[in-house]
Amino acid sequence: MTKTHTRTIRQISISLTVLLALTVALEVRDIFKLMGVKVPGLPMPYGGAILDNLLAVIVVMVAAISITPKKSGLATSLGLRTNGLKGPALALLATIPCWAVFALRGKMVTKIDITGLVLLSVVFPLAEEIVFRGFGFVFTRQKLRWPLPASALLQSAVFGWIHWMGAGGGTGVALQVFLITFFGAILFAVLNALDGYTLWSGFVFHASLNATWSFFTVSDTAATDWVGNVARLVSAGMAILSIWFFVYKRNAI
Repeated sequence: MTKTHTRTIRQISISLTVLLALTVALEVRDIFKLMGVKVPGLPMPYGGAILDNLLAVIVVMVAAISITPKKSGLATSLGLRTNGLKGPALALLATIPCWAVFALRGKMVTKIDITGLVLLSVVFPLAEEIVFRGFGFVFTRQKLRWPLPASALLQSAVFGWIHWMGAGGGTGVALQVFLITFFGAILFAVLNALDGYTLWSGFVFHASLNATWSFFTVSDTAATDWVGNVARLVSAGMAILSIWFFVYKRNAI
């Protein structure tokens, strides 16, 4: 077997490892359930979701280490280093249009669930960013040297598919959820790339949008109609343009 064949086989095996890790990361307990083994959630509120996200992060970290076992810098290769606060701050400001739409079209909740707010707006989005943008985008782009479209589209397709399945599959709202999360994942990846292949600008944007659900009560229809989607597009455009100009372009000078 020639070196070229060996290299090709290795590249294929690495690609399959990445795809498998992304696909099963959030489905570990469901996979065990299909095999007849029930893995209970942690004995606390949101215990099942907490364990699912923890297992997902462990899966991609093990996959990353298995792919590059002799190389250090796992945190950097997953985008966990920082590139300053400017990018995340600009990403946060860019979500104002979405907050305005939720405020105008929904009702302020009477009592905020602090546990739910922290988990749904911080912990779970962070886990998703590590899994999909950290491993699926930053790792494949920076460590494996995949082309930018391949790194961005693979993680976004799996991210959208998982949310589509979570919304019940099929058409209607589930299809809109797929499209929103698919293009959202591409947006997060673009923000990551513009901010030096770090996760924090995309994470802050993601977390801020998730937080609106904890402060306002809005129906699925109102949250996914053209007004909500336009607000997302406006916020996305503001985030990309501001980080491109004030972070990426300034750093390139």
